[in-house]
Amino acid sequence: MRARLITATVLFAPAVARAAEEGHGSDPMTLFWQGLNLLILIGVIVYFGRGPIRAFMADRRENIEAGIASAQHELATAEQRLAECNRRVDSLGAEIEEIKRGVRAQAESERDRLIADARNAAERIRRDAQLAVEQEDRRTREDLRAEAAEMAVRLAADLLKRQVGDADRARLVDEFVASIESAPQPTARS
Repeated sequence: MRARLITATVLFAPAVARAAEEGHGSDPMTLFWQGLNLLILIGVIVYFGRGPIRAFMADRRENIEAGIASAQHELATAEQRLAECNRRVDSLGAEIEEIKRGVRAQAESERDRLIADARNAAERIRRDAQLAVEQEDRRTREDLRAEAAEMAVRLAADLLKRQVGDADRARLVDEFVASIESAPQPTARS
């Protein structure tokens, strides 16, 4: 019923205002009635619209407050997430530095190990080469001695063949036999 009355008042108010304007433009009584019309219209709107307007305003206020509360909750959640992200970023920098230090230490350790291995291998190669040189030197010296002895024997034999005649050979054989005969005899042991 209130809605019908409000609708009728709203529909007829402009028609009454136009009718008043057409007949009397500046008559004080017309102005009085127009003012009274306006006051009645406002009164009817306030009287009948007060409840729905209050309900609408209350609903609107509740919706706005709920929106504000929801926005505050979302803001708090976003701030927590931001704080967590900032903590992660801060700890990520420290983690990266720790990983870099670990990698550097491991690389230095590996480098030192490789250098030590290379030095050990070089020392082994040097020792092996030294031993090989010494062995080759010893073998070469022995070969040279054997060859020198062989040459000396050949030269002595050639020299003896040239200098010793048949008479000298017979005399040497006789001297050898005499030295064996005059040598003391070994005694037999029991």
